Amino acid sequence: MIGLAVVLFIIGLVLLLFGIFVSAAKFLLWVGIVILVIAIIVGLMRYIRRGA
Repeated sequence: MIGLAVVLFIIGLVLLLFGIFVSAAKFLLWVGIVILVIAIIVGLMRYIRRGA
């Protein structure tokens, strides 16, 4: 019984950490998209100002 409890505890801990990392990865994905959009806007502004 103790061995089963330890295995279930380890599986639960791994799933908990995996869930945290996946949600963090989703958050970082959105942050990356926002930074990419900002970089594109800044690049376009520089191109427009240089051309004018």
